[in-house]
Amino acid sequence: MNGLLITGTSSDAGKSLVVTGLCRALARRGLSVAPFKAQNMSNHSMVCRDGAEIGRAQYLQAQAAGVEATSAMNPVLLKPGSDRRAHVVVRGLPAGELRAGEYATGRAHLAQAAFAAYEELAAAHDLVVCEGAGSPAEINLRSGDYVNLGLAQRFSLPTVLVGDIDRGGVLAALYGTWALVADEDRPLLAAYLINKFRGDASVLEPGLTEITRRTGMPSLGVLPWLEDVWIDGEDALSVGAWGDLDDGVPVDRRLTVAVVRLPRTSNATDVDALAAEPGVDVQVTRSPDLVREADLVVLPGSRATVSDLTWLRRSGLADIVVDRARRGAPVLGICGGYQMLLDEIVDDDGVEGGVLRCDEGASKEGQPPSPATVPGLGLLTGRVVFHNDKVLARPSGTWRGHDVEGYEIHHGVVEPIGGEDFPGGHAIGPVRGSIWHGTLESDDFRRALLTDVAHASGSAWTAQAGGPPFASRRERMITTLADALETHVDLDALLALTEGSR
Repeated sequence: MNGLLITGTSSDAGKSLVVTGLCRALARRGLSVAPFKAQNMSNHSMVCRDGAEIGRAQYLQAQAAGVEATSAMNPVLLKPGSDRRAHVVVRGLPAGELRAGEYATGRAHLAQAAFAAYEELAAAHDLVVCEGAGSPAEINLRSGDYVNLGLAQRFSLPTVLVGDIDRGGVLAALYGTWALVADEDRPLLAAYLINKFRGDASVLEPGLTEITRRTGMPSLGVLPWLEDVWIDGEDALSVGAWGDLDDGVPVDRRLTVAVVRLPRTSNATDVDALAAEPGVDVQVTRSPDLVREADLVVLPGSRATVSDLTWLRRSGLADIVVDRARRGAPVLGICGGYQMLLDEIVDDDGVEGGVLRCDEGASKEGQPPSPATVPGLGLLTGRVVFHNDKVLARPSGTWRGHDVEGYEIHHGVVEPIGGEDFPGGHAIGPVRGSIWHGTLESDDFRRALLTDVAHASGSAWTAQAGGPPFASRRERMITTLADALETHVDLDALLALTEGSR
């Protein structure tokens, strides 16, 4: 079998970025490549065409590799519903829960599912580019590990360690990771590379030489800081950092969007397309002033709708959103955010109630159980009813003559009353809601919606004719990554490492 593991000195060191670029660069060399992440912990996911749910990053990596995304590429997905429990998705379908005390000891069946998925991919492709999780230096989790060195040991995978120099202390992080892993695991660390470097890479040479002398790991190269590159997020809500702030649109013709930073935000990548639109400034925020004054407020998806709605009320932001609607200022709710805008949330099966009890402490002795019905913000007529069965779909439709595509990942089924049709939901006045994720990537729909927002808010913003499609911008980002790896990383040496895993 051919395989390679890309792991990091920490979370967000650039593992997803490197795997995405490698998938494209190696596919351009004529190899049949597949991405793989044994276990992903993220509330940002995507629905494959066969109805399987996987992490957003692995879906993007499949696009980079030029192959159809499947559940085998991310066989285990953990979706945190609270600080103490996560919903488990195995091979794209719901598979119960994992509680905090079970994380290190209750995952043997998940490991078997992950190993079987890897074997499936390895049998069908020339090379499987695996992405680790967190860091292999998390030695407290090593006994049950199947995504970092546990996976590498099982399939004799050479492991490349990625260090993020932008964080500082990258040499210590590389050496410390090598020193901390177990003696039997250390030979798997075959090489390393530096990510996010700014400046003249030659100044690093003495340090890299010393790391190689002390660890035996050769350096594969130094990737520069790439300005116009982003990766569909796994855990962090980072929108707009890659947006083109110098897009030539004057200040008096810009549109402002405030995305409310919910505690349990899911699929925040929905608003990436807004940040890419010329003249649109997106801020992810909890600022009352920004939520009050923005041209558009977005309530994004949530993995714990009831709990996040409780937080929204306690923070005072709920009152500001309601006031916006009353004065005709635009509000958009997506999936969980849409559910919050309705009259009531019904949870007789306890799907949301369990999250509420964990987050808000309502299950403590002497306290009443969480209510089965919770009032929403009442800005859209109707209710949402939660069921144990999860809806996973890839719907499409039209709005004012514009094609719209999206995807559905939810337990709550909305029962709208009245209002105007809106893709995946309904609208009343300036308030719109959709249960569909991903609709804003439909270019004509996005621009028509933003034009409506500009009219309602009195903004002079207008859509730029002939602007690049969002899909092409994402494709350009993948190409930029692959080009950077070809230029700055020794891919021949990297491929040579995989000879031992055949």
